[in-house]
Amino acid sequence: MARRIAIHWFALTVTIVLSLLIQPSFSIYCDEDDCYDLLGVTQNANSSEIKKAYYKLSLKHHPDKNPDPESKKLFVKIANAYEILKNEATREQYDYALAHPEEFFYNTARYYHAYYGHKTDTRAVLVGLLLIVSIFQYLNQWTRYNQAIDMVKKTPAYKNKLRALELQRSGGMANRKKGNKPMDKKVEEELGKELNLDIKGTEKPSVWDLIGIRFILLPYTLGKLLLWYGCWFWRYNVKRAPYSWEDASYLTRRSLRASLDSWISIDESTKEDLIERRLWEKSNFESYVAEMRKESKRRR
Repeated sequence: MARRIAIHWFALTVTIVLSLLIQPSFSIYCDEDDCYDLLGVTQNANSSEIKKAYYKLSLKHHPDKNPDPESKKLFVKIANAYEILKNEATREQYDYALAHPEEFFYNTARYYHAYYGHKTDTRAVLVGLLLIVSIFQYLNQWTRYNQAIDMVKKTPAYKNKLRALELQRSGGMANRKKGNKPMDKKVEEELGKELNLDIKGTEKPSVWDLIGIRFILLPYTLGKLLLWYGCWFWRYNVKRAPYSWEDASYLTRRSLRASLDSWISIDESTKEDLIERRLWEKSNFESYVAEMRKESKRRR
């Protein structure tokens, strides 16, 4: 019983709320008034007639001309009606709302989009967004880089490098009395500047890696890429020239799905062997994979 009563009151509340919200859709423009009636013109009036009617009424009801409070309120309504009707786009929306008052939500959405939607140039918005994202990206990169440097400076390996550099600068004359005494901070900072800390995955930030700069250079990057593909196609698909060492290395690395750092770390003899196998050809790559599997099983 209590559940039925609750459902009944809920339905009644929803009905009342909807009845309050769903009013004639043109009321969002001039409230309960008709914009045309406020200006004293017909719906077929042209822009010149609307303009004349507005100036005539504004001379009569403007607060500087008429101090009556009611006249001031009426002038605000007249000015609002003129703003709606003088623009062809908003007038068309208003006429549609008058003809289709049942489409409340659609007309409301069009109204708020026209009056409260951003009017800034899309290009300016895009540039601003890229600038903000680039600034945050650059600050984030510097934060990560500094955190990585601080972590490295706390490791024994880094401190040993500083000790070795200190010995080198002092000509190998170490003061035995120091023992494990911590190094002076000023000396540590000076020696640290001489050490080139290369941390993989946390390189020193560069403006060339920012999204904004890459977006600006996108046409150049695409043009360079198209030129590279064009030269590749002409050299190896049309002229049938043999692959150069650099291009053969690229094809081999791509076939192995190896990163550039991994490929660089491979010794030269192994690179030569892999390139001579021509792994970019499907049959050769399958043979190589089969050999690696056999070798892996043999080692087990």
